[in-house]
Amino acid sequence: MATLKERLDADLKDAMRAKNELTTSVLRMLKSAVKYKEVEPGASALDDAGIEKVIAGLIKQRRDSIEQFKSGGRADLAEKEEAEISVLQKYLPQQLTAEELSAEVQAAITAVGAKGPKDMGAVMKQVNPKVQGRAEGKAVSEEVKAQLAKLS
Repeated sequence: MATLKERLDADLKDAMRAKNELTTSVLRMLKSAVKYKEVEPGASALDDAGIEKVIAGLIKQRRDSIEQFKSGGRADLAEKEEAEISVLQKYLPQQLTAEELSAEVQAAITAVGAKGPKDMGAVMKQVNPKVQGRAEGKAVSEEVKAQLAKLS
């Protein structure tokens, strides 16, 4: 099984041969972000989990940009960001469905014995390691907040 870094290299070469500009630019940007992380002081070569964190960060940046572009009336730029997200998501593990995320949050609430919104930190600490890379932090926190609000 090839590492994620090897897969990125191979896919970049394929995209360049196929003259797929979107995939080529997204993968170059991703490789650059990974390299940037690796050259930070005290950092070393990233493993697959480290690369997945970089990808998740890039997706989060794109989502923030989409909101700003839509509020600024730039649907064309928002569509470009959405296309980039779809390329990046191919390199993350299968994302959890809303039902799966809800079940994970419910299990964490039960495990922690949460009684209401003030227990959000404890629930997040319990659920985050289980959904790491398979759900966006914003979606997780919103689900936790919603389920804890029902308890109070």
